[in-house]
Amino acid sequence: MRSWSIPAGRLFGIEIRIHLTFFFLLLFVWGLEKGTQDTTAALRGLGLVGVIFGSVVLHELGHALVARGAGIPAKGIVLLPIGGVTILDESQAVSDPAVTWKRDIRIAVAGPLVNLAIAGVSALLILAAIPHFQFWGKPLVHSSNLLRSLVWGNIYLGLFNLLPAYPMDGGRVLRALFSRRSDPVQATQRAIRIGHVFAILFMMVGMLMGDWWLVMVGFFLFVGAQLEERSAVFQSVLQSVHLEEVMLTDFATLSPADTLEDALDKAVHTLQDDFPVVRGSDMVGVISKQKILEALRSNGNGYVQAAMSKFFEIAAKQESLASAFRKLSARNLSIIPVVDEQRLVGIITLQNLMHSMALLAESRKLRRETLDS
Repeated sequence: MRSWSIPAGRLFGIEIRIHLTFFFLLLFVWGLEKGTQDTTAALRGLGLVGVIFGSVVLHELGHALVARGAGIPAKGIVLLPIGGVTILDESQAVSDPAVTWKRDIRIAVAGPLVNLAIAGVSALLILAAIPHFQFWGKPLVHSSNLLRSLVWGNIYLGLFNLLPAYPMDGGRVLRALFSRRSDPVQATQRAIRIGHVFAILFMMVGMLMGDWWLVMVGFFLFVGAQLEERSAVFQSVLQSVHLEEVMLTDFATLSPADTLEDALDKAVHTLQDDFPVVRGSDMVGVISKQKILEALRSNGNGYVQAAMSKFFEIAAKQESLASAFRKLSARNLSIIPVVDEQRLVGIITLQNLMHSMALLAESRKLRRETLDS
């Protein structure tokens, strides 16, 4: 989610991030306007980007709120000029294909319906204020007329997103239909292939016709498909990989009777950031390098027992990565001890989890590409 995007705040508890392609749109609009003699053209260009940005935000919030109503909280939204990507916490969703495909279709169509509703309400308000407003003047979307662009921009966003080109919402509907007879990753892969065909067609037709808007749309469509493919592989890894496959088995432990200086000395010689605290064969707490340093600075040398956290989650080695993520996020933890028959056999840290998942996702992608070829 954080690749090639920057944070832009939170709405309804959902992290909003702007994909860097939005800045390509800014440069593109500036390139179109710089040849004009109008000194206000640049400001109107920014206004047009603002209209598109606001419409995209509301589009994605439509997806997120309908998903929340279906019991799937949204973790974040990555905004693209043609719509965006809503990152849903699929680990909390019902996985029965007989139910999920209908739910996914409802979530998918929510975004375009929001845009069409914005266009309709905006048109009525504009007509109420300016009775003879010309909605059909050309060009329909341009910085020279932001009110007309507000209406037609949302109409375009709504209708364009209904195309059966993944990751457009029509492509999501197509994926939902595919998922009735195949697993989610395969369904996503099939929909993405169709999306790539549309992206290439848009770019080729745009270059042949000299329409750089079409070229940009094809480019954004291709980028969105790549984002969704990574998300689908990530979810597949979460659900199918067990902790015993990725847990750290060669790790250091501390004793509650260790001094903080001894603990820091041990921490210096390991790459671990977090440590299980063990008394005999029982685990009694966890402590991090940062906590050791903070305790030394504030209270001087003492014992690990006084500085460790006694609140921690444990996991069985047969549990999935999805389960580990839920436990890590529920209490904002950075380490989960892994046990087998009440015996500590490994640890999962947020750092090693992210590293392992990136490698697992990439290896699965390479394996599928090998099988497809």
